[in-house]
Amino acid sequence: AGAAAEARFISSAKGKGLFATKSIRKGETVFVERPVVSSQFLWNALYNYRACDHCLRALETAEENAQRLLGKSSLVLPHPEQCSIRKDLHQQCPRCQVTYCSAECRQAALEQYHQVLCLGPSRDDPTHPLNKLQEAWRNMHYPPETSSIMLMARMVATVKQAKDKEWWIKAFSQFCSKTANEEEEIVHKLLGDKFKGQLELLRLLFTEALYDEHLSRWFTPEGFRSLFALVGTNGQGIGTSSLSQWVHACDALDLPMLQREELDAFIDQLYKDIEKESGEFLNCEGSGLYVLQSCCNHSCIPNAETSFPENNFLLHLTALEDIEAGEEICISYLDCCQRERSRHSRNKILRENYLFTCSCPKCLAQADDADVTSDEEEEGEGETDDAELEDEMTDV
Repeated sequence: AGAAAEARFISSAKGKGLFATKSIRKGETVFVERPVVSSQFLWNALYNYRACDHCLRALETAEENAQRLLGKSSLVLPHPEQCSIRKDLHQQCPRCQVTYCSAECRQAALEQYHQVLCLGPSRDDPTHPLNKLQEAWRNMHYPPETSSIMLMARMVATVKQAKDKEWWIKAFSQFCSKTANEEEEIVHKLLGDKFKGQLELLRLLFTEALYDEHLSRWFTPEGFRSLFALVGTNGQGIGTSSLSQWVHACDALDLPMLQREELDAFIDQLYKDIEKESGEFLNCEGSGLYVLQSCCNHSCIPNAETSFPENNFLLHLTALEDIEAGEEICISYLDCCQRERSRHSRNKILRENYLFTCSCPKCLAQADDADVTSDEEEEGEGETDDAELEDEMTDV
């Protein structure tokens, strides 16, 4: 990273934070970061959201993407030349047929973790230990998805394949870790009410599929819970979409006014129709562990935001305001709707999902507000905010 930002230790309560090393202008990219490890969500893949098995780049053309989301194979998109998908570059693993967007991704996956995880001819064998693990996970963690057992499997496989195992173990250990009680809360949140029994089942299946003596701690009940909590706390959602790439490209076209209005009306209608058919699940979705991004603390008035404009796992952190050298760079863990809610409601979501109470300037300014939520919020309190949180995580 062109050192515009660096991680620094703040305090044992707050852990690390990310700070600007020079002044950054509003709209500037603070950094672009690739994850240490990432993985597509399992239901997302099962429902035919086709993404590169390594970098999560969407593999469908924008037109195919729109046809599938609409359930309408006759749809034709105008300006097909604005679609960035290059099918001629796609490659499959010759042994197990998972698909990659390029030779580079196939090679990178093979070198980092795929030798261990390649199912070969057992890809469709339900009794294969890795398939049993994935099936068990899908039956515990329904959409909207926030995590994947395969992210943990790739962590194990990475260490198994590595020549320098200690380097990778150290790389994974730098992600924020929690106390046993906090870990238990996070795992509980990911697995729901039956979490103790489910966690033990997952641990046994995980051990059967992946056990390695270099990592024996990760397979103990405590170590497995810690690994789970690490992914639950630090996993950053990734969303990619060839359709949204096409829309951005169309927005940038220089068109006569009438054509511009027609195209905009077509796109607006398309999104309305897709929402009726597919709801909010528009993107290929997964999650990854990012060293720098995971150091960003939350603020209800963030000065930066994450996005995935390259249609793959490369995370861009962009300044929302001018940021001075030495200033902390904060992102919001809440979506726009959640940020507009009362301090009490915001902190309820943050405590439940991230185990902290916010003390950003906005929360401090509202500290004297009554600790009750407004009426219309009261009605919404019963609904879970997971869908909204998920949306924030995977904003493309």
